This record gives sequence, structure tokens and C-alpha cells, in this order.
Amino acid sequence: MSLVPLFLHQFEEYRLPGTFPGMINTIIFHSDMPDRYPLNPNTSFIVNVMLGWTVYFLAALFAEKAIWLCIAAILISIGNTIAHTFLFNIKGKTFYNPGMITSWLFFVPCIYFFFHIAYKEALITPIDYYIGIPLGIILNVFGIFKMINWLADKSTKYIFENRNLLPADRKKKLLATNNV
Repeated sequence: MSLVPLFLHQFEEYRLPGTFPGMINTIIFHSDMPDRYPLNPNTSFIVNVMLGWTVYFLAALFAEKAIWLCIAAILISIGNTIAHTFLFNIKGKTFYNPGMITSWLFFVPCIYFFFHIAYKEALITPIDYYIGIPLGIILNVFGIFKMINWLADKSTKYIFENRNLLPADRKKKLLATNNV
């Protein structure tokens, strides 16, 4: 139930409005190279497609047979909702950031219905929590935030397009290009 919302969430982050990469690099990491450092398109592909899509797809595929994996995926959605609602807005002194709308429109209802259905049908066992919660925390910390640090490369050939930068960073880049 949350795989399609993940696609929509990533569409909001990277396409429309699509300024998530610039926001992360500028606001969270205070980068002087927001088009490539520390988050770059290669890192985004690894985190979002290879890791994110795989976890959410396997959770959807195995569903009731691996509730612990569903809990881990739901914790990623919870982490996204918290980060987009509070962390990014507080650090950036903003009211909105790319990914926040889909977090609330799609992730929050999925989180609610997952637990509602799981409890109503008595699908979750204590072992599911013992495996799913630590796995979800590990995926949030190491699969997202630490992965950005581990794959950071100032000389990367993978560079975000101007449309992925914050407007102020686009302007700085344009000025720097004109002064060369």
C-alpha cells in the first residue's frame, strides 16, 4: 500500500518542485557545492531506488508473511514524515519543503491503515516488533543519512541539474559561471 506513495513522494522531491537535493545539501549539510555534495544523483539512486524501492517492494510482495519488513518500511515513512514536517522546515526556516505534501497526503494515511488493519486482523506478533523496529531504525539512519555521508564525493561526475537547486543557489551558480 505504500510503494506507490513512495514513488509520488520521490516525484515531489526530485521532479515537482524537485528542489529536495539542493535543500538537503544547502540547509542540512551547509554545502558550498549544493549541486553535488554531499548528496549527488548517484547517492540518490542508491538510497531511493536500490534501497527504498527494494524494501517497499519486498514489504508489499511478502505482506502478511513478513510483517516485520512492513513495520521497517512503515518506519521509513514515519521517518520521512517527521523529517519533512519538522527537521527540514525548522533548519530551513520554511513552511514547506519538497516531500512534505506527499508525506502527509500518502504516508500518514498508509501508516494509519497499516496499523489499523494489522491490529484488527491480529497480524503483528512481538517478534515482528523485535525485528521490524530495529531494522526500520537502521534503514533510516544507515540507509539514508549515513549513506549520504559515505558516498559523498566533491569530485563526483554526478551533478544535479539547476532545477534541483534552491533558487538562491541557482543564482549563485549563474553568477559564478558568468564570472569565469
